[in-house]
Amino acid sequence: MRFRSRPARAAAAAVAAAAALTLAACSSGGSDSEGGDAESFGELNIQLSWVKNAEFAGEYFAIENGYFADAGFDDVTLTAGPTATEATVLSGTALVGVSNPVSTAPVILEEDAPLKIIGTTYQKNPYTILSIAGKGDIKTPADLVGKKIGVQAGPNETLFDALLAVNEIDPSEVTKVPVEYDPAPLVNGEVDGFFAFVTNESITVENLGNEVVNLLLADNGLPFVAESFVVTDQSIAENREALKAFLYAEVLGWKDAVADADESARLAVEVYGKDLGLDAAKEIAQAKAQNELLIVTDETDANGLLTISDELQKQSIASLAAAGYEIDAEQLFDMSLLAEVYDEHPELLE
Repeated sequence: MRFRSRPARAAAAAVAAAAALTLAACSSGGSDSEGGDAESFGELNIQLSWVKNAEFAGEYFAIENGYFADAGFDDVTLTAGPTATEATVLSGTALVGVSNPVSTAPVILEEDAPLKIIGTTYQKNPYTILSIAGKGDIKTPADLVGKKIGVQAGPNETLFDALLAVNEIDPSEVTKVPVEYDPAPLVNGEVDGFFAFVTNESITVENLGNEVVNLLLADNGLPFVAESFVVTDQSIAENREALKAFLYAEVLGWKDAVADADESARLAVEVYGKDLGLDAAKEIAQAKAQNELLIVTDETDANGLLTISDELQKQSIASLAAAGYEIDAEQLFDMSLLAEVYDEHPELLE
């Protein structure tokens, strides 16, 4: 998952169209979320935020091991990004989309979009200012001063500006260089730092033989959750059992992914992303890094995977405010469905 430019007009149009479209997974009856006796919820469409690499290993396991099928879904379609996830969900094309608070909050605030985040894979966001040891050496926010930093347009730029603001760095003291998502400008020395994922571009650059340095946004004033599941208020009201079945299967899938990074990578390289030419070693490293750095925490050990504690919600809201988006937790998060799933299935905490 990463931030991509989000076509605001597309999201606004989707709001108007949502009421007229059938949601992707409409329930024909209740589900026990355990499998076997679950009635059919039809086809489940999930909009991913990036290409089908190890980032979405939990979804792969949930399909491969039959968790979605057992929960009552006849078929599952994973649509790769990058795309306007919020617009896709609002249109009813996907029941659930993978996004993040910094992409979702503006759509809620600026377009009055009826959206909520109901769970998250990453407890800690993976965004980093990546640099190379002996060159950029950006270890602290103060090290940004006087440097050229490659930043992608759109929400990434908003986040970078927020990073400077929360660390009281004058934007005039840093040179922003427009880049895409390929870290070649960093490797080639065109920039000193690069807005990146610690679980993606950082690994890519390191695998090229460089010693990398990461300035994690989460550790430097901008903590917030990521890899978040976004749905409509209408879905929560009318398809609650389908969403709970989705969350139940996701928890099982991510439990498997956390337990087996090698298989997570294999599913990405050989099955779901087989046409992408993914590097197996890099995907293994990514799976391990996201498990250890971002997904599993003391809080998930206590409360379960995908949960967002009250404290994490507060931190995310504060980071959004730093980025210029004033929103209440109640406007953005609805954790009641996942709470019900864990109440009904305490074995998920084992």
